[in-house]
Amino acid sequence: MPVADAEVAVLIVGGGPVGLTARVLLERWGVRTLLVEKHGELSPFPRSRLVNVRSMEIFRQLGLADRITAGAFAPEYGRIRFRDTLHDRDFATAAMVGVNAPVPASPVTGVVTSQDRLEPTLLAAADAPVGFGVELIDLAEEADGVVALLVDHRRGAETRVRARHVLAADGANSTLRQRLGIDTTGPGAMGDFTTVVFDADLDRWCAHQPAGVYFTAHGLFAPLYPEGGWAWFVATPEAAARADWPGLVSRALGAGADVPADVSRVQHWVMSAFVADRFRSGRILLAGDAAHAVPIVGGLGMNAGIADAHNLCWKLAGVLQRWARPSLLETYETERQPIAHRTLRQAVVNTRLMLQVQNRRSEQLRAGEAASTRIELPWSERYFAQLGLVFGVTYHSAAVLADRGIPLEPSDSGPDYVPTARPGRRMPHLWLTRDRSTLDAFGEWFTLLTPDPNHWAQQTTAPWPLHIERLPDDHADLCGPGPHGALLIRPDGHVAARWPDRPSSESTLHRALTAITRSTLR
Repeated sequence: MPVADAEVAVLIVGGGPVGLTARVLLERWGVRTLLVEKHGELSPFPRSRLVNVRSMEIFRQLGLADRITAGAFAPEYGRIRFRDTLHDRDFATAAMVGVNAPVPASPVTGVVTSQDRLEPTLLAAADAPVGFGVELIDLAEEADGVVALLVDHRRGAETRVRARHVLAADGANSTLRQRLGIDTTGPGAMGDFTTVVFDADLDRWCAHQPAGVYFTAHGLFAPLYPEGGWAWFVATPEAAARADWPGLVSRALGAGADVPADVSRVQHWVMSAFVADRFRSGRILLAGDAAHAVPIVGGLGMNAGIADAHNLCWKLAGVLQRWARPSLLETYETERQPIAHRTLRQAVVNTRLMLQVQNRRSEQLRAGEAASTRIELPWSERYFAQLGLVFGVTYHSAAVLADRGIPLEPSDSGPDYVPTARPGRRMPHLWLTRDRSTLDAFGEWFTLLTPDPNHWAQQTTAPWPLHIERLPDDHADLCGPGPHGALLIRPDGHVAARWPDRPSSESTLHRALTAITRSTLR
């Protein structure tokens, strides 16, 4: 048996948004973690550009939403615009619903912000140790844990760390996924792309018509930060190593633009599309791009990874704190893998919609129509069906107790979001008080929402962490329970069980929690 130099409960591999979010969540649960990232610092590239409304709900729960919003763009940037070149007029535009303005379904609003602006906020939100420039090069699974061999590239030193579990959030090219021999399903590599970060004075074309993304015939342009900076996303040209990037950016801005581009960074990357065949191998669990790589159109990938962490971390905490059995971790793959496949399908649909817009524009120009002619978008005024996808997730697993005699809803609820408190669904946002949402009642505990808290308070609930919250009577019709019924909400905000009336015995809640956490505790 290898001798370990240190021990932690969870070793997190990967310092992107998913790994950093998991570190914050686990610290809130009192779980000791170590995060290692093979690169020497946080990524300096903008990468993901959208924190959607569901992710912002998770960050609100962590007390980070206001901080993230403060460094993000104003809501009017929650829009996409289509142009022939950046200095032409829009031929189509659409709002990012849930980003450009509040929606009734949530107490928060999504934001347009760069990943390199988000990550420092997440890093500062927890105190657990982080090792930059530290790479996992080997691991061995034992009966009661995993021993990982780490190399610190800065010091040239090797250490062994024993962890109860390993969370692999090390990206689409995950070393851990490959080492475990986990195959993937999907198109795979979809092309080589380049991100060019540059400064240029583009206000004359963009300041009066702000957007988070400008799609043009010469690539995608995106403002990076409220104080300035731009990124150009384009298919990687031939001889990229010798490319004149400032010249290429200037030409892509359009003939006659005559705007110099001051290029500061260039990154080449591969757009991938796949879902891992397994999200777990023993004590090692995959999350984020390591589990599912999603094309960038629609901004779904990072947000799906944040939802992975939200689903997984309370389960890890339960197992480590012994109020849940290890078999609860089986529900992570059961619940999140179907959502990953659905997210990938939606990203493919998004890409096709984008191509339809470009193809219609090409047909229009070939027909000699005026350049200012508008194009009707091939989707309604809801940016790529985001709300139905991010709010309408339904989990089917042993960690959800179906209503008696009523089957669980299908996982794919369609493009529109219809609030419901049926088991498996995200608990709807409802105002408990003037400024306190039902979502604010959730945290490092199970939550019982009931119009009759005094009666339910008599239930036996040890050893599970549980808070009881009064549900206002005027919300009963939407939520389902009668005057003496209740809803049991998991720490990730999904409805675990629902009772239409008062408990049948003093052990009703105990039995439900036992079933949900797959525990045999008494």
